[in-house]
Amino acid sequence: MKMKKWMSSVLVAGAVLTLATAAQAHVNVYPKEATTGSYEKYTVRVPVEKDVNTTKVKLEFPAGVKVNSVQPIPGWTYEFEKDKDGVNTALVWTATEGGIKAHEFQEFTFVGANPKEEGQVAWKAYQTYANGEVVEWTGDKDSKTPASVTTIKAGVGEAGHEHGQEQKPATAPAGEAASAGSNNTLPLVLSGLALLISIVGLFRKKA
Repeated sequence: MKMKKWMSSVLVAGAVLTLATAAQAHVNVYPKEATTGSYEKYTVRVPVEKDVNTTKVKLEFPAGVKVNSVQPIPGWTYEFEKDKDGVNTALVWTATEGGIKAHEFQEFTFVGANPKEEGQVAWKAYQTYANGEVVEWTGDKDSKTPASVTTIKAGVGEAGHEHGQEQKPATAPAGEAASAGSNNTLPLVLSGLALLISIVGLFRKKA
């Protein structure tokens, strides 16, 4: 009976670990929260979940988000897509030196001006592999390929202009992209602790 309980604990912990790993494999845009009307430094994290290199990444800008500045990355070129009025609607990064290999990830950074209204904005991304396969990260949050979502909350942002204040670009705090990565590992840590507590509890009962 005790062995069955132990096996159940292991299976539950394994399921949690699997779900956490799957969540990390998604293309995500950070930060997950930003303020209205501000200039935000956004980071697109692209992991490779196949045994084929990723050679191109396209990110569509949500309605209300204006992007005109991008950080260059060695080994990659970039190009803005525009609408008929010349407004930037998407960014396309293309690899020039092999791309992102299996079990690796790459981060792409740009600065965007947030909408003046509160709400959620979805970033639709398209990940192209060397074999021509394209994974469309455009679904809802419960789909297998969800679009990354950022929540826009009320903030000072451009409101400073209304009071004659100088507008300063509000970028993400230093190391935020790295901290976001550590936050992604939280489910793994919690599931491991849950498994350890379960095993210790079983041995105590046996003793």
